[in-house]
Amino acid sequence: MPVDADIQKILDLIKQAGRPPYREQTLAEARAGYQVMVNLMDPNEEPIHRTQERAIPGPAGEIPARVYWPREAEAGETLGVFIYLHGGGFVIGDLDTHDPLCRRLCNRGDCIVVSVDYRLAPEHPFPASGEDCIAAMNWCAANTAVLGGDANRLAIGGDSAGGNLSAVCARAARDAGGPDLRLQLLIYPALAPRRDSESHSAFGEGYVLTRDNIEWFMEQYTGGSEPVNDPHFAPPLPPITAARPERKSSLPAMILCGTRAWPMPRPSQTPECQQTWSTMKARCMPSYSITVPPPPAGRPWNIAVRF
Repeated sequence: MPVDADIQKILDLIKQAGRPPYREQTLAEARAGYQVMVNLMDPNEEPIHRTQERAIPGPAGEIPARVYWPREAEAGETLGVFIYLHGGGFVIGDLDTHDPLCRRLCNRGDCIVVSVDYRLAPEHPFPASGEDCIAAMNWCAANTAVLGGDANRLAIGGDSAGGNLSAVCARAARDAGGPDLRLQLLIYPALAPRRDSESHSAFGEGYVLTRDNIEWFMEQYTGGSEPVNDPHFAPPLPPITAARPERKSSLPAMILCGTRAWPMPRPSQTPECQQTWSTMKARCMPSYSITVPPPPAGRPWNIAVRF
């Protein structure tokens, strides 16, 4: 399948920049470089009604968070609350790298967005990030009224590593009997507990996130030992056998992560719009407008965005 022309331009620019792989950079260089990439690809800050920096109680101290409001609620009205967990391989990324995306999610979704600055590896390896995110989810559920939100319209989501952490939170909520999440939005989530799928080999080079960089992220996150059977790391999967040659992505893991998975089909035409699920501000391919029905008791809907 050919790469979308707009995406190919970005891939070409990244290749021309000639940045070394993450394992050849210091942590400070890797984190600063990620922010530079976001600034280049999304230079225009979208106006937002208001934001507020908050500190959420966590298992190892306060967790920084940034709250976004799209507007003032009308009399007697409350807004939905969407908890956002940023990507970055559990190592890079923060409130600022995903600020443009959170602004768009807030405005387009007409909801309150709570962006969580969970602890990063390798300073804080697994399971620190998941513990912070679960604590933030529980705080948001208990404080929706403080935020002006609707306790019955609580959702969670994230991209890449944040997608993994969103699934971890959804499983934790299911197993603990709450909070009652109404939606789980996973954007290219890192859910497969092992990196032995066909897609990891087929797309390991030339598509921004190389296989070597993924391995480096995991080394930082787990300290070299991968707890593949721990649901706080990823939904456990059976090994690949001759009877399961079809596993090419994280979709089976999505189905096993305690939610109902809706893989998105590719649209027949590229819509004229901007991405609301990526830090890149370009014509989107693909984009979706989804009406989500109430989920079955104890099982939030899981919206899986796929190419």
